[in-house]
Amino acid sequence: MMNFLVKTLANAGALAVAIWLVDNITLTGDSTGKQAWTLLLVALLFGVVNVFVKPLVKLLTLPLFILTLGLFTLVVNALMLLLTSWLADKLDLSFHVEGFWTAVLGGLIISVVSWALNVVLPDGRD
Repeated sequence: MMNFLVKTLANAGALAVAIWLVDNITLTGDSTGKQAWTLLLVALLFGVVNVFVKPLVKLLTLPLFILTLGLFTLVVNALMLLLTSWLADKLDLSFHVEGFWTAVLGGLIISVVSWALNVVLPDGRD
């Protein structure tokens, strides 16, 4: 349970950094509290997408991973971010990613920041 909480908080932090750095990734809300709540829900949604959808996409595109020596990961991360944006829209969460190249940049930022946060944050596996 602690590991799940830490990963969700790391996702929320990484999403917040991407929202802050990239103009076309937006999170809107009436108040700071509503934005924080929306960010946590989007981080949870992003985590669910990464747990259930991403492994299937990686398996189906394995030849592209091999052919590009792993660089296709950037495309898969962008697609997961776009899927999260689409699902957030369907769930009336005020999170939006505008365009594929924005998603590539956002996915790169989210990957680096979440990796760094997962290194720093405790995960309960002492």
